[in-house]
Amino acid sequence: MIYLAAALLLAGSLLTAIAALGILRFPDVYTRLHAASKAGPLGAGLILLAVACMAGDWAIAVRCVLGFVFLILTSPVSAHLLARAALRTGTSPDPRTSIQEYDSNH
Repeated sequence: MIYLAAALLLAGSLLTAIAALGILRFPDVYTRLHAASKAGPLGAGLILLAVACMAGDWAIAVRCVLGFVFLILTSPVSAHLLARAALRTGTSPDPRTSIQEYDSNH
């Protein structure tokens, strides 16, 4: 069980570091939200699962698993709401970002 927890902790730490790097490196709020809403919750969730593996108490393990499920379920909704609020307030994407509208005539 220790090796599984170590692997989960390592994977979660790497994903969280990648999310932080994406937040620092991406040019605008929309791409930063993409990095933060994909890799961040998954990394934090894997760290929670590592804690659940090492917890000696079932109550702690259940709370960690429920925390993981909560992160995975609420992250897309919150990212969508933040992006929509940024769009409604007039925050424009970076000029390097290409926006391709869906054309229903094709």
